[in-house]
Amino acid sequence: MSTENEGNEVPQAPSAPPVPVDAPAVSADAAHSVPSAASEQASAGTGAGAGTGAALGAGPGAGPDAPTTTATATGSGAWPPPPPPAVPSYASGGGAGSGWGASYQPQDPKPGRRRGGLVAGMLAAALIAGGVGGGVGYWAAERNDNDTGSTTVSAADTPADLKREPGSVAKIANDALPSVVTIEAQSGSGEGGTGTGFVYDKQGHILTNNHVVASAAEGGKLQVTFSNGKKYAAEVIGRAEGYDVAVLKLKNPPGDLKPLPLGNSDRVAVGDSTIAIGAPFGLSNTVTTGIISAKNRPVTSSDGGQSGKSSYMSALQTDASINPGNSGGPLLDGRGAVIGINSAIKPADSGGLGGSGQSGSIGLGFAIPVNQAKYVAQQLIKTGKPVYPVIGASVSLQQDSSDGATISREGVGGSEPVTPNGPADKAGLKPGDVITKLDDTVIDSGPTLIGQIWTHKPGDTVKITYERDGEEHTVDVTLGQRKGDS
Repeated sequence: MSTENEGNEVPQAPSAPPVPVDAPAVSADAAHSVPSAASEQASAGTGAGAGTGAALGAGPGAGPDAPTTTATATGSGAWPPPPPPAVPSYASGGGAGSGWGASYQPQDPKPGRRRGGLVAGMLAAALIAGGVGGGVGYWAAERNDNDTGSTTVSAADTPADLKREPGSVAKIANDALPSVVTIEAQSGSGEGGTGTGFVYDKQGHILTNNHVVASAAEGGKLQVTFSNGKKYAAEVIGRAEGYDVAVLKLKNPPGDLKPLPLGNSDRVAVGDSTIAIGAPFGLSNTVTTGIISAKNRPVTSSDGGQSGKSSYMSALQTDASINPGNSGGPLLDGRGAVIGINSAIKPADSGGLGGSGQSGSIGLGFAIPVNQAKYVAQQLIKTGKPVYPVIGASVSLQQDSSDGATISREGVGGSEPVTPNGPADKAGLKPGDVITKLDDTVIDSGPTLIGQIWTHKPGDTVKITYERDGEEHTVDVTLGQRKGDS
């Protein structure tokens, strides 16, 4: 988003989600544009040189990002405007205005020139509206000079107890809003931002994104505000940088908390209705709607610069409007159940509301599937630390092709690229092998492989297809585990 992890780091992902092997082939153009990303093993990258790898058994890495193409606005002087590119590229990384869902950070007002332009525009609109209204009023009066009765029709008064249909957006929003909170995070140095979260259980746990609260995790302050305006102090119970999930706990939770129901993200279908609730640009209790545009979209983001580490997800894509400040908020289905955590967007440019410099929605939002988020939340509440499934191998961070995820020939920090006696080693995988599929999902890069592995749990057995010396092989790999982000 930067869903300006809301983004501070641009989604580094192919333009199309992984597809089953029996599905029609998808253009690989976008796959070539995927920036380099850290691997499953969470070690920091070692510079911008080629051949940098990240171990699929360590913490989320901070490998250097490859350059990405930034979408730019077309000038208004020519008509007709040139056609848009066939495949929109992801925005370039870095800074609060990039493509990830970073929490919204209020900006100082711009000089009076911009305000003057806004006022002038409003004045012109008022004058035009007044002219049109005056003309219509005169025409109506002239026609009604000889009429003996009124020509106006008044709508019946809306009853105060008007009932909305159970599946209507109004009913779902009305039921969900009391369980959605606006989170204000302030670091020890006083810097802060705004994000969203929602009630996870009656004990006062709040589920949100790691990048929303990362700045306040060490010595900072967190304040949670409900839709009724009541405010509560909160503390971080646990954070998962790789998953971009965090759990907060209200210090003095009220007794009437209403957790949002959790749905099943595995059963979501493209075209299903979605409802996003959050605080875009600090505007709390905002409700937007859309559909599921795609599933299993590989997305890589960062925490906005606090640690430089990356997170990976096989995301739900939605066209519901998501902006900086929506991060951590719920993505609901047509029944009002949570199916994802809004986390990132792909922005059109670096502009934002009121010229804040933060990018807004163009209908490309990404959410962490709730099944994954629920598993992570349970681990954080229980132990305070995340648990990651691993294959015990390092993959190349380079995105020279979309042919697959290549096991590095050198490990991170001088370690072995394939962990001795680890899952990959036991399955016979070796440095140089190119992983092309995990179960029935096509793997086109290291970040895609990591995101797919992290949809599983330690102990799960997956089928890995790889190429070695031009020949294809398939093996079963039982996933290992790694605890913590370091």
